[in-house]
Amino acid sequence: MATPKIVLFYVFAPLADPEAIRVWQRDLGEALGLRGRVLVSPHGINGTLGGDLPQLKRWARSFRSYAPFRGADVKWSAGTGLDENGRSVDFPKLSVKVRDEIVSFGAPGELRVDEAGVVGGGTRLSPDELHALVAERGDDVVFFDGRNALEAQVGRFRGAVVPPAETTRDFVGLLDSGMFDALKGRPVVTYCTGGIRCEVLSSLMTARGFGEVYQLDGGIVRYGERYGDDGLWEGSLYVFDGRGAIDFSDHAAVIGRCAGCGAATSRTANCPDPSCRRQLVACDDCAAVPCEAHVAPAVPAAYGS
Repeated sequence: MATPKIVLFYVFAPLADPEAIRVWQRDLGEALGLRGRVLVSPHGINGTLGGDLPQLKRWARSFRSYAPFRGADVKWSAGTGLDENGRSVDFPKLSVKVRDEIVSFGAPGELRVDEAGVVGGGTRLSPDELHALVAERGDDVVFFDGRNALEAQVGRFRGAVVPPAETTRDFVGLLDSGMFDALKGRPVVTYCTGGIRCEVLSSLMTARGFGEVYQLDGGIVRYGERYGDDGLWEGSLYVFDGRGAIDFSDHAAVIGRCAGCGAATSRTANCPDPSCRRQLVACDDCAAVPCEAHVAPAVPAAYGS
């Protein structure tokens, strides 16, 4: 029986020939009938792939056979389904590209990577270590969302600071603006979907004088696997594939609010107007309405739930 799965993975490591890695991953993915997106740079590799379970297991064995990728943390989740050709319906195609950055902060010159990963990043915390830190330091701990503000609208850590970032490239300017300087004397826990954005974000914050910076190891995905909806997380997890968002349990809170009618929803949608590139939180009834008809909630400079 076919078993659709999705893998999320990244590795920070110096790669002397990103183009050779691109060709290898493209040819491997095509041979196995996989779909998804993979980015390669001199700093490493980042991707998400969907397909049938046996084929993804073959991919994972080959991927980890390359020494710099041997210790890769590959995160597995359920896919929506497979088409008549056995390919994932969660992605339209396989795309493997070389870029200056595997996560686009717009600061490739600031990132330093060695065989152990990102140099100068925050201290890693497992989900259990995160709970221990909160138990010890209480409300002094700051959760700092390293994702785009839209993602945080449908799910975030309780009380988190959510920067008004439309894209990842906004973070450098927001940090340099001094907006978050008041947090420099507090323990700051950065978090993101699978951990990759916080690898870079925590190093950017450390370089700008944030003295006690942590990163949630494995991201929200690993936290959800450990605590589900019975911990510090609230809502749904936005994902960059056809699923849109995923829940960690059958009792996930619905904290998103439709930009059109204000109804509770965890659904996000692209504006149906081809000339508009906005994405917003929208219920089923409002998803087909052009953005101009919505009264979208303003995103504050930084807010907590």
